[in-house]
Amino acid sequence: MRISIVAFLLAFVIVACNSPKPTNLVTIGQFTAADSASFTKVQWLDSIVDFGSIKMGETKTVTFRLKNIGNKPLYMTNVKAGCGCTVADYTKGAIAPGAEGVVTGSFDSNKSHVGEVQKNIFVTTNTYNGMNQSLVFNGKITENKAEAESKK
Repeated sequence: MRISIVAFLLAFVIVACNSPKPTNLVTIGQFTAADSASFTKVQWLDSIVDFGSIKMGETKTVTFRLKNIGNKPLYMTNVKAGCGCTVADYTKGAIAPGAEGVVTGSFDSNKSHVGEVQKNIFVTTNTYNGMNQSLVFNGKITENKAEAESKK
């Protein structure tokens, strides 16, 4: 009986020690995003932007501002547009405590449709108050008059 228990515990330890490491951790410089000792705080100065009205065929760039309100460097580890009509860019590298950074989205209306649109940019940061943020921009795309005339 004792041998079975010892064998079971030994097998458990061997399996536990050989289990794979989590794959959802993000490495930033010299730390891992799951390392809460390196977390800071972010304040989004703009998280929703209305770009107004543009004509079909135009490109519009929207800007979202953020501020590091913590006491550690702020990193944006992943910035991704929600669809193929938007190309996202962002402040690379560390954003010092008290400093500001930006996320921009270049929206190509040729890859969208006439009418009201709402798009997202997803941002991952090393922050206590939410590692994953969704930035939203919206507006209206109107038909280009030259194209409308050519369809008649």
